Amino acid sequence: MYPEDRLSQHFRLTPLQIAALKKLGISTIRDLLYHFPSRYDQGGAQSAISGLSPGSEATIFGTISKLETRRSWKRKIPVGEATLKDASGSIKIMWFHQPYLAKKFPEGAFVKAVGAVSGTSGKIYLANPHVEVADPVEAGLFSQPTSEGESAALFAVYPESRGVTSLWLRHAIGRVLKTNVLDALEDPVPEETRVRLHLPELVNALRSIHTPEKIAHAEAARKRFAFEEMFSIQVARAGERAENEREKSFRLSEASEKAGAFLSALPYAPTRAQERAITDILSDFQKPHPMARLLEGDVGSGKTLVAAASAYAVVTSRPPGRESGTLQVAYMAPTEILARQHFQSFIAYFEHLPINIGLITGSGCMKFPSKIARGKATNISRAQLLKWVANGEIAMLVGTHAIIQKSVKFQHLAYAIVDEQHRFGTKQRKALAHKGGGGRIFSTEDSGRSTASPSGRGSASVAGRKNPTSAALSNSLPHFLSMTATPIPRTLALTIYGDLDISVLDELPPGRAKITTEIIRPAARAAAYEKIRRELQSGRQAYVICPRINEPDPKNENALLAKSAKAEAARLQKDVFPEFKVGLLHGAMKPSEKESVMADFEAGKIDILVATSLVEVGVNVPNATAIAIEGAERFGLAQLHQLRGRVMRSSHPPICFLMPGSKSEISMQRLRALEKNDDGFALAEADLAARGAGDIFGRAQWGVSDIGMEALKNPRLIAAARTEAQDLIARDPSLSRHAALRSRVEKISRDLHAE
Repeated sequence: MYPEDRLSQHFRLTPLQIAALKKLGISTIRDLLYHFPSRYDQGGAQSAISGLSPGSEATIFGTISKLETRRSWKRKIPVGEATLKDASGSIKIMWFHQPYLAKKFPEGAFVKAVGAVSGTSGKIYLANPHVEVADPVEAGLFSQPTSEGESAALFAVYPESRGVTSLWLRHAIGRVLKTNVLDALEDPVPEETRVRLHLPELVNALRSIHTPEKIAHAEAARKRFAFEEMFSIQVARAGERAENEREKSFRLSEASEKAGAFLSALPYAPTRAQERAITDILSDFQKPHPMARLLEGDVGSGKTLVAAASAYAVVTSRPPGRESGTLQVAYMAPTEILARQHFQSFIAYFEHLPINIGLITGSGCMKFPSKIARGKATNISRAQLLKWVANGEIAMLVGTHAIIQKSVKFQHLAYAIVDEQHRFGTKQRKALAHKGGGGRIFSTEDSGRSTASPSGRGSASVAGRKNPTSAALSNSLPHFLSMTATPIPRTLALTIYGDLDISVLDELPPGRAKITTEIIRPAARAAAYEKIRRELQSGRQAYVICPRINEPDPKNENALLAKSAKAEAARLQKDVFPEFKVGLLHGAMKPSEKESVMADFEAGKIDILVATSLVEVGVNVPNATAIAIEGAERFGLAQLHQLRGRVMRSSHPPICFLMPGSKSEISMQRLRALEKNDDGFALAEADLAARGAGDIFGRAQWGVSDIGMEALKNPRLIAAARTEAQDLIARDPSLSRHAALRSRVEKISRDLHAE
């Protein structure tokens, strides 16, 4: 047995088990060993059913039977039921909203159930307990009682999936630990690092985390593996950073003066945070290698102005060795609505310049200025836009992911900006960063001939003109700026974006009114609607956000029971706000339909916009001052903060109503944190402490395991991992002396770039 052997070589697996293991990310022996327990239970610490009372916590070992599913007669919610029996009696199990769990266990299986006892003293039951197939030895049924003062054995409890239980995983891992496979494992953490930080070596840590004698041993092992994961990610990022610093880029010697001229012409002054961020970017423009920077700013903090000031410095600069034309900027947004909005924003910023601005999305292309209607944008063909981008006539191109398609080629792309970068995969961001160079559409035979300018604004560049800097320019990468309005905890930012420098906008422009956030119970809905009505009567507008587009299928017992945008829009128009115009926006609409709805909302033709979370990012309608979020508990705090940011756009006091569909106390605690706090960075830190970064942003996106998420709550561990990684890359950039670590880092890079 070897670490890279597939499990199927050593275990008889059913198709259901193979699918379950794949879902858990387990295919090899190494994967199995790195599938760590979520907790530990002590054998023999069980409860007798006959002694249970309402409100108590219970761990029961027994046989399960009478498994069935139904809908509760009162609330019409799907329920799974079973009966659990031990030597002292029996108790009913009820899984609310999770009826499929009743189909998970065979009749008569021996299980362990852990959960809270509910009901009355005369009729008790277990509500939504955790149930797993159990080992009679773990239950203490066939083992000798422990001696006085001796603690019961610890049993690892693993994350499981339908088809593979925690018990199966424990037995499989135990079988592997009894072989010599651990001798074939190389430790990815260098010995000098382990010694310096007092970390256990790999073999001992694996034994301690799976079969600990004491909880303290398991905790020491978890700390070591948390460091290993963070260290490996930091090494991958440090390597990417070092690689970026070996590349060439465009040095903009007059960038500071140009950006200063842009800012001085504005009718308002930037905030100190905006000035710091702009200075950071302009300083990077002076360096010989490409900038790689993340601009992180809370809702409404003014990231677009920072992007505009720095982009201005680029589009007013000549390519080295050229007397005509300008350097180019690409700006990529995650949705067509946002791309069109930014296209209009940059027109407003740059309309006084003799440059052309283009827009490319899946539904069409535009250019400003129009040759026919001066001061306006016009629709143009895709082929014509691509030609003007390739020969340098379009100085700034705004677009969706369409901007990274192979057909889009730039002549001198010097600056690439990605808005709401977490919406794009690493592969997409890299594709944009490598769009510069090699974009000419004319051969050297065209040298000396001019090309027609699309608007007559400025001189046309001559593609293919021979000059001594052309070869160098074609090998230059653009400066790269990622932007996000999703506040990220510092430990997560330093880990996930270890290859980027970070600028933070931590203050709002003056004049922005403070938002009021209220949790609305069903009995208070009418009062909330009246507050919204008063906003509408004063000429303001409102959003209503719903978790889904359509009503759930009544035949699907597992369907999400939440309000749909379509049904809610119809209800609000008919029963609640008949005197106002209600509009509808969701992701299943055609691009032209979305554009038309947003145009009507921006123009004030729609009073209430009912939408899905499609409007979460960047949509800017300052006249909208109220938002109601249905099913608020179904959104993460960061997403809720983004959504309420849609009404934090003016000096008029905004209001946000959180309308949960659940009475769960845990959900209420999270929502109360939002009710009390309007600082996105503080909310992100609170959410990390309470739930983990995977729940804030989506675990799959970051590629960080549960144990890595624990590490993100430990700033000292992250700092140590970052320092060790940077020192190692400085000494051994290719990791030639650290084969095991190199293998792990390569896998991390593959996973990130395969998004």
